[in-house]
Amino acid sequence: MRTDTLFKEKTVFSYEIFPPRRTAPIDTIYHTLDRLKGQQPDYISVTLGAGGVGLNLSTADIAQKIQEEQFLPSVAHLPAVNFSKEEIVKILEELKQKKVENILALRGDILPDKKPKQDFPYANDLVEFIREQGDFNIIGACYPETHGDAASSVEDIKNLKRKVDSGTNQLISQLFFDNNYFYTFKEKCDIAGIDVPIQAGIMPVVNKKQIERMVKMSNVTLPLKFLKMMERYELNPEAIRDAGIAYAINQIVDLVAQGVDGIHLYTMNNPYVAQKIREATRSLFEI
Repeated sequence: MRTDTLFKEKTVFSYEIFPPRRTAPIDTIYHTLDRLKGQQPDYISVTLGAGGVGLNLSTADIAQKIQEEQFLPSVAHLPAVNFSKEEIVKILEELKQKKVENILALRGDILPDKKPKQDFPYANDLVEFIREQGDFNIIGACYPETHGDAASSVEDIKNLKRKVDSGTNQLISQLFFDNNYFYTFKEKCDIAGIDVPIQAGIMPVVNKKQIERMVKMSNVTLPLKFLKMMERYELNPEAIRDAGIAYAINQIVDLVAQGVDGIHLYTMNNPYVAQKIREATRSLFEI
């Protein structure tokens, strides 16, 4: 099932999970999926692992398992800079065979110790190529606080418009902790004529190391109330977990009340956190 059709009927709620590290058994992610059963997200996306480095062959298998055993649409992540055209063709054929219709087409992280492939310098190049290879639902990423490599927010919106015009059917935002950034970004998209559904990416922060890692990797602003929360509870693991869950729930309540197209929850493969958030907000998505 194509995930872009879901937005015609409801406010969408979805999960993101990631495959285990190459040194870990694949069964660890299947255990996570088993614990996510019954939470009834509208779909689940599967990354290529931390940083999207290299081809993790388990991604397509996990996406297939989600569809066959949980009867949910799945999304496979595909970063442009990591693959040649020949490799992308093989991956697309595998996804077709496994009946995975949805692809999150990303540029991917350019890492200092890994030379990027040259066939797809930008995400819109990959979007155009996927469009030529088959009838996939193509999803794109967007950045409420502007992509870190963009010269300005205006340039970033122009690039996003180019990506949508290339064939992107829906968007998922990077995480953010101040909803006002998302609302301002959405207004800019409306002005630019970007009219595809945009899901807000929400990541519940449940420990101090997690937020330190995110700040290092992402261009996100930490509001004062968020910093105060981290400072107050950082030495109490249970308290900071519960506070992080509550913060994410408050973000979601506000976003849904303001008419967001959907929520995409970055679960970090933590079924307990996902369940608590889903239970607290489920009724919001049934109205």
